[in-house]
Amino acid sequence: MVRQMGQAHDHVITPMMQLQDPEKTRVIIVTLAETTPVLEAAGLQQDLRRAGIEPWAWVINNSLAAAKPSSPFLVTRARRELPLIDDVAGHYAQRIALTPLLKDDPVGVDLLAEMAG
Repeated sequence: MVRQMGQAHDHVITPMMQLQDPEKTRVIIVTLAETTPVLEAAGLQQDLRRAGIEPWAWVINNSLAAAKPSSPFLVTRARRELPLIDDVAGHYAQRIALTPLLKDDPVGVDLLAEMAG
């Protein structure tokens, strides 16, 4: 807790107040395009909203649909992700980023910047 002394009275800024201030904190929910992770992330969003914290964006990570596979098996799995991606985009997220399943994890600023385009 930080106290800032004012002339008229003390002003206290708590960690919760910092989290609730969208000018200072942006919460990003990261999930997979699978039923249980999406439902758990949706529950987290409800909890955050009850606490006065509005998630800024959602990231759907390791998506087969975004990877555009050619294998028939993986194409079938990718199609199963689409309703979940649509659900997140339509019901939960104001902003969404869809990251494909990659052969190697993007570690470091350069590889992350490359992913961003």
